[in-house]
Amino acid sequence: MESTVVAQGQGISFAYKSRPLFSDLGFTLESGNIYGLLGKNGAGKSTLLKILSGQLFARSGSLKVLGSDPSKREAKLLGEIFYLNEEFSLPRMHSHHYCAMLAPFYRRFDQRAFVSYAKEFELDLSQRLDQMSLGQKKKYLLCFGLASNTRLVIMDEPTNGLDIPSKRQFRQIVARAMSEERTFIISTHQVRDMEGLIDPIIILEQGQVIFNDRLDTVGDRYVIERTSAEPEGEVLYKERLLGGWMVLKERSAAPGGQNLDLETLFNILVAKGGRI
Repeated sequence: MESTVVAQGQGISFAYKSRPLFSDLGFTLESGNIYGLLGKNGAGKSTLLKILSGQLFARSGSLKVLGSDPSKREAKLLGEIFYLNEEFSLPRMHSHHYCAMLAPFYRRFDQRAFVSYAKEFELDLSQRLDQMSLGQKKKYLLCFGLASNTRLVIMDEPTNGLDIPSKRQFRQIVARAMSEERTFIISTHQVRDMEGLIDPIIILEQGQVIFNDRLDTVGDRYVIERTSAEPEGEVLYKERLLGGWMVLKERSAAPGGQNLDLETLFNILVAKGGRI
């Protein structure tokens, strides 16, 4: 099945009062992918997610999400987007009341899948939601969001508050819930938690998307080599480490080099402005 354009933005600008954040921002997202949204603190990751989901409005530019303008907040579009905020609260009610209240907004909500996800996360669905721990609340909303079967799932720091076994469960459940018709956007600082799950990668830096591509686009061409002495002359990238240096090289020039991990790739691309 061919991928389709899920979201496309052109010339987007946004500012908080007098502080500009985006200027002429552009991007394209395609279906069937689990995008990883990376960026330094203040780069605008959460803001971009809220613009995509119709919670904030761009000052200028054009944006289409699933063929619609999210700023119009049409019910048809909102029913195809599940948004998990980094900061959230759950009401003073039990799960069956919560599902009865919100599940009707998502026409493909799968109650059996929701119960199955909750069981895998070892959640007690008889417990009142506001009495759950932070990690349990996060798991509950993850289960609900995945069971909603929306075409677009947006998650802002979804592994915050999860213990190590739960992070592994999260990766497994998301991978299983993925399909060619769905698209996930996961904003995270915990890149090691997401390695092997998110791809393609979007990197925001200084109000621009400086990278929007698959990891193997870079990994097929470049590797990391560790040396004890500082490399002489001009190199693609170098970074001092404890006991030596990390050097970025063409794969053909260093056949024994190490593959790029996601954290290293992010640091290099930010330092090089998205270009190597």
